[in-house]
Amino acid sequence: MEKIIIKFSRVFFWSLLGLVITSMAVAECVYLLNYESKKQLIFSNLTNDQSLRVAAQSNRQEDLIEIKSEITKSDARPVIIEKYLAKYKSPLLPYAREIFEISQTYGFEYYWIVAIAQQESNLCKKIPQDSHNCWGYGIHKNGTLKFENYDLALKSFAEYLKREYFDKGLNTPELIMKKYCPHSDGSWARGVRQFIDEMERGV
Repeated sequence: MEKIIIKFSRVFFWSLLGLVITSMAVAECVYLLNYESKKQLIFSNLTNDQSLRVAAQSNRQEDLIEIKSEITKSDARPVIIEKYLAKYKSPLLPYAREIFEISQTYGFEYYWIVAIAQQESNLCKKIPQDSHNCWGYGIHKNGTLKFENYDLALKSFAEYLKREYFDKGLNTPELIMKKYCPHSDGSWARGVRQFIDEMERGV
């Protein structure tokens, strides 16, 4: 009788232990599935500061670090442009997303259009009347290059930058200055680089 009790106790113990281990494994799988779904939802919608705050409330600190890293690599650039234009109350603010998309289309960094506009016109706040020309290009003693709206101006300037500068290997503020503003004592390039650095640092 005693042997039967001992044998039954062992069977019960190992059965209980197996049930506990199985339950823990199932719980872990459910957690991971929920976590991945939640993270995917955040990645798919995380395009501005408001969404970032939602992510912070919805994830543990170590998860948020990972999410921030992914945003920095991909989604942060349109937000950086928007925040920078908003900070300086630029008329280009409604075109923040378009500026990013145009730079991607033409294959150059997101900050060039904004940094040169900051250097040339205080982000479009000091431009020839009704010109929508924030970059000072096509402006000379024979006339001023004007556009009907900022949309056309942005597309024209992006194409100009790629064709006349980046395609020819002029891809730093100093190299661009030699052609864009050849009479500058270096202040043009220093200004553009400063504005690029401000955007990169999120200042």
